[in-house]
Amino acid sequence: MRLGRGELGYGGENCNTHACQVKIDRDAIWVFPWVAGIFIKASVMPFTIGLDYGTNSARALVVDCADGREIGTAVVDYPSGNQGILLNASDHHLARQNPADYIFALEKATLHALAAARAAEPSFSEDQVVGIGMDGTGSSPLPVNSVNVPLAYDPRFSENLNAQCWLWKDHTSIPEANAITETAGKLRPQYLAKIGGTYSSEWFWAKIWHCLKLDPAVFDAAYSWVELADFIPAVLAGVTDPLAIRRGVCMAGHKALYADDWGGLPDKEFLSALDPKLADLRDRLFTEAYDASAIAGNLCPEWAEKLGLTAGIPIAIGEMDVHYGAIGCGVDEGTLVKVIGTSTCDCAVVSAEKTVADIPGICGIVRGAILPGYFGIEAGQSAVGDIFKWFVEGVLGDASLHGQLTEEAAKLKPGQSGLLALDWNNGNRTILVDQLLTGLLLGQTLYTTKAEIYRALIEGTAFGARAIVERIREYGVPVERIVCSGGIAEKNAVLMQIYADVTGCEMRVSRSSQSCALGSAIGAAVVAGVHPNFKTAQAAMTGLKEITYQPIPENQTIYQQLYALYLALHDSFGGVSKSADLGHIMKNLLALKAQQSR
Repeated sequence: MRLGRGELGYGGENCNTHACQVKIDRDAIWVFPWVAGIFIKASVMPFTIGLDYGTNSARALVVDCADGREIGTAVVDYPSGNQGILLNASDHHLARQNPADYIFALEKATLHALAAARAAEPSFSEDQVVGIGMDGTGSSPLPVNSVNVPLAYDPRFSENLNAQCWLWKDHTSIPEANAITETAGKLRPQYLAKIGGTYSSEWFWAKIWHCLKLDPAVFDAAYSWVELADFIPAVLAGVTDPLAIRRGVCMAGHKALYADDWGGLPDKEFLSALDPKLADLRDRLFTEAYDASAIAGNLCPEWAEKLGLTAGIPIAIGEMDVHYGAIGCGVDEGTLVKVIGTSTCDCAVVSAEKTVADIPGICGIVRGAILPGYFGIEAGQSAVGDIFKWFVEGVLGDASLHGQLTEEAAKLKPGQSGLLALDWNNGNRTILVDQLLTGLLLGQTLYTTKAEIYRALIEGTAFGARAIVERIREYGVPVERIVCSGGIAEKNAVLMQIYADVTGCEMRVSRSSQSCALGSAIGAAVVAGVHPNFKTAQAAMTGLKEITYQPIPENQTIYQQLYALYLALHDSFGGVSKSADLGHIMKNLLALKAQQSR
């Protein structure tokens, strides 16, 4: 298979690697890295490593650049806290993580994945690895000192939750997010236009400002703040100056109000209107952000020795987990990718040569995000898998019930339960962008069963998914097919069929069950020059499963009625409609229940 040719100029200041050329043809692959003044020539097939940092664990994946084969994988749970999350019983909005867990997982997961690759394919060796890519949750910023060491490592702050990484699902900064939205509306409305009109408590500036107000000692001790997806590539490259970290435009644009249109990060006058200390911090962050065609650096000798890899191989720019996940699903214009996990993120792209309208309520439109040469468009739901987990494991107290309840829910017709749920158990990310909203289950009787509730919760997340699809279509973004990824998409056919029926769209599933890590590996393959661009790399390294979920017309008819009731609840409790009459909803649910039970 001829995959193309490419050249990459290495310029990492932390490694003795200056140039590398990769040539691919039918017979052999020749790698010529210049390492410490010596040319090395070897006939090897190139592989890359994708690192995926999720909410509870980190994954490493060894991928064949020729066809996307995944020959070695390992998952390492974060050892700290509750399933890797540091919590506070007195504040359900708080969610932090120990940065030491990230380094622990980096080494352990990579070494185990490489060992698995050697076991699966005896001809494999570490010198065939030509690049590393990494993705992470976002916005998950952590405070660091002047030499890029997490503040949490300082004995003064090791037990202080405010000195840890502020995980994406931390919502303690709701007042600050609201104030940023209000101030931007008055002073810089253009900032809001590109992020859907509302700044979120899940994002960079709100969290840092909250830290400043809540714990000035931590804020003052921090030289800079770094997103998780930028931090790990910097660690691998041996970057010891926060100002030298190459930041990815995905995090910068979608979470930190970065845009070339206004010269990068928000200007100091605007930040001073929030707090002068935020304006001072701006000088210690970054001035430029990069898309996935750039490299974050080169593997430094220290980490090359730890991992048994070649020093100097390129490290791809870090992206948000779901953004590289979209790449791993083959995202292109017209394809909406849904990465379904604890939460759900929806990703779409539109050519940067086109004009994209501002879309109210989404998480952002950023040039260069997701795919280079495109506008990246992001939306999502703050809880999906977490809602099912809450009900089965939290309320019912038995994790083994997921399978049983799914089977029982499959026997119910749409509307037969008489229930309707709002999917806001962790707030609303899109379209309302309001983390003070909560979940709702309507229509219960003395005979409501666990399976009926379980199905209603699935349907509630499906209605939320449909609202997102309709919003971005309304503003001209094409959605011709939906490709899903994640364990839920792979394992829960009932959910996938309900999503097809509710949205009216064909639902496909990514070939890879590890699309985020695969996307990171694809990014590494491109910056290593194995593939000349992302289009070629995706064509070679991604695919879809044969299974497809088509909308069932009779189910669509019922769900159309249920969705209208959902919208009435959505707009009323979400504050869109101030004079909604909800008196008919319970009665309509009972009528549908009677009809579907006959």
